[in-house]
Amino acid sequence: MTIQSTEDLERLRVIGSIVADCLQFMGQQLEPGMTTLELDSIGAQFLSQYGARSAPQLTYNFPGSTCISVNHHVAHGIPSDEIIQAADMVNIDVSAELDGYFADTGASFVVPPTSKTKEHVCKATKEALSRAMSVARANKPLHGIGRAIENTALRHGLTVIENLASHGVGRALHEEPSAIGHYFDAGDKRILHEGLVITIEPFLSNGARLVKEERDGWTLSTAKHHISAQYEHTMVITRGVPLVMTLPSKQ
Repeated sequence: MTIQSTEDLERLRVIGSIVADCLQFMGQQLEPGMTTLELDSIGAQFLSQYGARSAPQLTYNFPGSTCISVNHHVAHGIPSDEIIQAADMVNIDVSAELDGYFADTGASFVVPPTSKTKEHVCKATKEALSRAMSVARANKPLHGIGRAIENTALRHGLTVIENLASHGVGRALHEEPSAIGHYFDAGDKRILHEGLVITIEPFLSNGARLVKEERDGWTLSTAKHHISAQYEHTMVITRGVPLVMTLPSKQ
């Protein structure tokens, strides 16, 4: 989607704030002993009270309102009877639609007690998102996003999950530009333009480079000994820093 009017921008801000608040609330409710299905129900109720509809359900008939992925399950985890344990790494991805506009956000949470490794992966992934956003400007190469993420990973001794990518969003959950890589690809000649709505969502790991699909047809996982984190914003490209749509209403 490309922003065409102030109405586009304001409606995107509304749904962006809803998914951001939902993510924040789910993170606050996260505790050992609850199931991922119970956590998903919290998210479903939150979205419903604002009239928002789960984008994965709406678009792909996903079996959950949000994606909740625990430990080596990196993305697209199906809410289930899985019990969240102390020290688990839990990724929550919230995307939703309201009045024809879509926004997408996500974050990784460590259930206490944490570890130096988990803290390191989370901190580096947040930095990768920040650095990628700082170079995502109108008339700049799209591959600059991947270069910034890959360079951050290398600087922290981490790897990039190469078969997960950022994407366009706005009037649908996934739009062009598709497959915005998280590593530098000199062959990608696409250029960012003003008003373009995209996500940036780096996945960094302490050694994994690829995820594979589990038998359930949804969950994407690494080997069990790897740790991965993801942080995601929906944003509008400008000539300066992007306008972040997925900021909580209360910070």
